[in-house]
Amino acid sequence: MARKDALLSLRAILIRRRDALRNALDGDLTLLKELRSESPGDLGDAAVDSSQDEISSQLAEVEARELGSIENALERLKEGTYGTCEICGGKIPLARLQALPYATMCIGCQREEEKSGSGWANLEYDVS
Repeated sequence: MARKDALLSLRAILIRRRDALRNALDGDLTLLKELRSESPGDLGDAAVDSSQDEISSQLAEVEARELGSIENALERLKEGTYGTCEICGGKIPLARLQALPYATMCIGCQREEEKSGSGWANLEYDVS
């Protein structure tokens, strides 16, 4: 019963985060529309505005991806598959779900996924 209660608590956390992301994304879109409707200033202002638009766009993209992951987790809760690793079918530990409520894999399968090259962990950077 403790796991079921913990999953219900995680559901509430996911819903709050989903709603917060939706509001943030709505706000970002509104802000971008307002910025575009204002008359442009000098070239320095235009460069700053362009940089801010780029940052806002990147943040919105990250938030949209997180929102998709949250929606997926809420759907899995409805289906009764939330907390089950999509690779091995084992239970995802509660500690992992509490740290990352929309996790779809147990830690072992996540590590293997990253080792296989399909995750961000295997990107090589030229630091010279």
